[in-house]
Amino acid sequence: MKKKILMSFLSLIGIVIIAGGAYAYYIYNSAKAAADKMHETVKSTSITTTASSQNGQPISILLLGVDQRKNDPGRSDTIIVMTLNPKKGTTQMISIPRDTRALIAGRGTMDKINAAYAYGGTEMALETVENFTGMQMDYYVRVNMKALKELVDAIGGITVNNTIDWYDEGYYKKGYHYKKGEIHLNGAQALGYVRMRHLDPEGDFGRNKRQRKVIEALIQKATSITSVTKFTSILNTLGDNVKTNMTFNDMLTIEKNYRNAANKITQYEVKGTNTTINGVYYLSVSDAEKEKVAQMLRQNLSNN
Repeated sequence: MKKKILMSFLSLIGIVIIAGGAYAYYIYNSAKAAADKMHETVKSTSITTTASSQNGQPISILLLGVDQRKNDPGRSDTIIVMTLNPKKGTTQMISIPRDTRALIAGRGTMDKINAAYAYGGTEMALETVENFTGMQMDYYVRVNMKALKELVDAIGGITVNNTIDWYDEGYYKKGYHYKKGEIHLNGAQALGYVRMRHLDPEGDFGRNKRQRKVIEALIQKATSITSVTKFTSILNTLGDNVKTNMTFNDMLTIEKNYRNAANKITQYEVKGTNTTINGVYYLSVSDAEKEKVAQMLRQNLSNN
């Protein structure tokens, strides 16, 4: 199941090759156009612009989920450092909680790690995560949360197994009942489903689990779509809401050469202690935990 989640997620950013008979040429060109629209570069010198994917070396990818609003750059509420090692056939996903207290690159101040994006966009978020983990990133993928809503609607909704019962506080529609059990969600309902955290006994950790459920359900359905109309809608949504320093050739190379990296997937979430400083909540991470995370990353980025 985890293998499907990883490979399917990558397909959402144009990394999967879809065989479609008479549609294949059309789809290829549509995917390339979407990929070209997604591509961007940042000024940060830490980004490995000649990344190792072309020669099959282990690579690192920073995934940022950003909730952007009008006249507001937003914050990167989802931060995942992913490493892929094709030789070992391993993939590692390390989640950094958004409230993690970290040194913000370029500012020299301690703040919540998700504030780096608000202060300095992708470049500052990248440098802050790199400083926190001690690892340089080869690639990054930034996804606007708006994409989740539009993607769910583009494929006709999704079905998830909801493990807790609650009434919406207004993320989707105040008073809406998210019943326990199997529920069908449209785009707006799905966004409300993953945003809720105050009514979840597990807080942010519970919300992260729901995010993974929605992503899994969305992608399982998206990858089974054969309708060109729906596929085009998905590509258009991606092009408008996803930005990455990957080129279309990078995407094709990764899809071709790194499939076996999904043979074994490990997931880890950075641990810390709840701390309140000047009335503000943080997750404080010890030096020992940071070194543990750095060691995990180094291990999967090594062929030894």
